[in-house]
Amino acid sequence: MKPMGPIPPFFAGEEGMLLIGGCGAASLVEEAGDTPLFVYDMGIVEGQARAFRDAMPAALSLHYAVKANPHALLLERMAKLVDGFDVASGGELARALEAGMDAAHISFAGPGKRDDELIVAIDSGATINLESEGEARRAIALAERRGRTPKLAVRVNPDFDLKGSGMRMGGGAKPFGVDAERAAALARRVIEAGGEWRGWHIFAGSQALGAQALIETQAATVDLAARLSEAVGAAPPLVNLGGGFGIPYFPGDERLDIRPIGDALGGMLDRRADILQDSAFAMELGRWLVGEAGVYLTRIVDVKKSQGETFVVVDGGLHHQLAASGNFGTVVRRNYPIAVANRFGEASAEDAVTVVGCLCTPIDRLGDKVALPPVEEGDLVAIFLAGAYGASASPAAFLGHPAPRELLIG
Repeated sequence: MKPMGPIPPFFAGEEGMLLIGGCGAASLVEEAGDTPLFVYDMGIVEGQARAFRDAMPAALSLHYAVKANPHALLLERMAKLVDGFDVASGGELARALEAGMDAAHISFAGPGKRDDELIVAIDSGATINLESEGEARRAIALAERRGRTPKLAVRVNPDFDLKGSGMRMGGGAKPFGVDAERAAALARRVIEAGGEWRGWHIFAGSQALGAQALIETQAATVDLAARLSEAVGAAPPLVNLGGGFGIPYFPGDERLDIRPIGDALGGMLDRRADILQDSAFAMELGRWLVGEAGVYLTRIVDVKKSQGETFVVVDGGLHHQLAASGNFGTVVRRNYPIAVANRFGEASAEDAVTVVGCLCTPIDRLGDKVALPPVEEGDLVAIFLAGAYGASASPAAFLGHPAPRELLIG
């Protein structure tokens, strides 16, 4: 048998049925109409936001990274819960505006922005996080032709990365942002061209579970923001410190304690350089806010044997949950936490089973040799940590299966 990651502490069972937000998994499937189904518990998201506010300095704004989960109903609730949205495409920008987030609190990052996307951002009043000198040139020219003043921040590729992060976004050659040694010159160019310079976006990495690594990265980020601002000769209105808070997916992972991070960051901001005294600071988080709030429910359609192994075949798969299949950035495939929702808490069978999806490809594997209770056709399998990088980060059109249902509760 191969181990699974820990089930988040927010979930329990009642009479053998998994409860999500106090509701039985089977009743949620009935309400939604069928499986496969993503269920998002807004109560967990709100709890994460409260934990952030309690632990972080009061002056630090909380932004939501829309790419983690752009479900429309979730975004409507998030727009009232956080201070800003960070988007990474014109489509996400449209969703953010439709959800009710004021464009003044939306920042648009991501390499390869098309001219039509830049125009929408300029016209709406969103901040464009510039990824290159070429993008700055295009944005300034487009704004000039439209008689508008663009809001432009500079995304910096820092000369450091976030140690222990699952995805490194800074340090070394990167398609993201402007190398730190050229960032100040680009900010000066924006100001000289008549753009409204909005400050710095410095993102070093994501999915980190080490508090000390995050503390060190934030210290380096605040220091870099000060040095760059001195080189520009102007105070940045906003310093976006990036994110990086991780959640425990795999065996051995432990939950991140954010309180020492907040304490350390509070001290850093108290001691910040004079040029940053009037600057606002923000942190953008995605998976840490929503990842643990999601459960993917999929129904068993077959239980079969092959060469002495038992395969549990479900009606979902990697076309909805690419990350759980191990094909979304992980080098070594490891098991997400899995349970049988209608046999929650029952003892595991002696023999391991492999949970596979309905796609005709050997990589559609949701649980590799895992310990589950005895199962049969019709049982519900629950895959946890499905609130971030699930439905929208998976190849939904592959093999023509229907899109998953999504249900927001709480």
